[in-house]
Amino acid sequence: MDTILWPLKVAVAWVMVRIHDVLVLIGMGKGPGAAWVLSIVGLTILMRLLIMPLFVRQIRASRGMQLMQPELKAIQDKYKGKKDQASRQRMQEEMMALYRKHGTNPFSSCFPILLQMPVFFALFRVLANLQSVAEGTYAVHTGHDSIGPLTAALAEEVQKSTVFGASLSSSFMNATDSATKIVTVVMIVMMSATQWYTMAQLSTKNMPESAKTSDNPMMRSQKIMMTVMPIFFAFTGIQFQIGVLVYWVTTNLWTMGQQFFTIRNMPAPGSEAEKKYRARINAKRARRGQPSLEEEEAAKRAAEAAERGQVGGQRVQPVRKSRQRRGPSAPTAPADAQIAVGGADAEESVQSGKENVAGLTPEEISRRRYEKRARQRQQRRNKNQGGKKRRR
Repeated sequence: MDTILWPLKVAVAWVMVRIHDVLVLIGMGKGPGAAWVLSIVGLTILMRLLIMPLFVRQIRASRGMQLMQPELKAIQDKYKGKKDQASRQRMQEEMMALYRKHGTNPFSSCFPILLQMPVFFALFRVLANLQSVAEGTYAVHTGHDSIGPLTAALAEEVQKSTVFGASLSSSFMNATDSATKIVTVVMIVMMSATQWYTMAQLSTKNMPESAKTSDNPMMRSQKIMMTVMPIFFAFTGIQFQIGVLVYWVTTNLWTMGQQFFTIRNMPAPGSEAEKKYRARINAKRARRGQPSLEEEEAAKRAAEAAERGQVGGQRVQPVRKSRQRRGPSAPTAPADAQIAVGGADAEESVQSGKENVAGLTPEEISRRRYEKRARQRQQRRNKNQGGKKRRR
């Protein structure tokens, strides 16, 4: 494994040494101490910044998975009980088409963790080999005197650096003192708890109520993962060095912060987080004298309906010239009343059919244009009737 991970081990060691150099440059103590602990924290932050685009894709994919659950359940109910190969193939094809429609897939939420795992194992092996590098025996097995820039002297400094009295290279299994075991257990508990909370945020705060039913396969798998993952880390954590636990606790805390910000400001539609988001925004708008989000969305829908020629919930049908003379006409009183309210500018707007200069809404503009055409039809009808009487 060391041979396969060698390039990554060199990269991890290089980042740690360079971050340590920067921390020493800004005034932290040289040699064993907190600078080496913070270099692991810095390595974690750098890694999370590099995979930030994947995290954004993970959030979008998770939101898409939540929104598509009703459609996904409908497909599953459609083929429920059908075990033949053709039906199962059609179900898979419809499900894949649904994934493409929502721009997601069931494995996208795993990408950030999967991408971190090589770095995680590389850091694990770097910390595990600190003693052999410091003692000069590392070259016997690998042919290298150091791990990149991590020389024997620096390896000894890292090995002697501690977190509350526990060495960065020590673990629960190889600890000889109770202080190291206590620190390890506390960090394992922190790692498991933060892992559980990061997963609980998505399923409890950022999932629509319609997707929280017990027959939702995504909800079932989410609950299983919330139980299994913390237990897995609790049992495997006793093998991790303190430095690896520092890395994992830091990445979990980072994930918690990212998710909190994302859920607070970009919640999934229909979720509890969206209700709280709208309440906050509406409160701010009320203080500024602005309409609420719901009122603004309703006005936008009405404006879009007006642009499509829909007035009063019905589409205004076009009238051919051959039928304009025979068709029924609309009363002119509402138009006169609207002109009286709008004033001379509104009259000019209605007469010209151009953009309103009196500050009227798109719905009012559309209605006045309709009434203008109605008056024109009425005038032509009256004119035609007058001509018929004269001919008689």
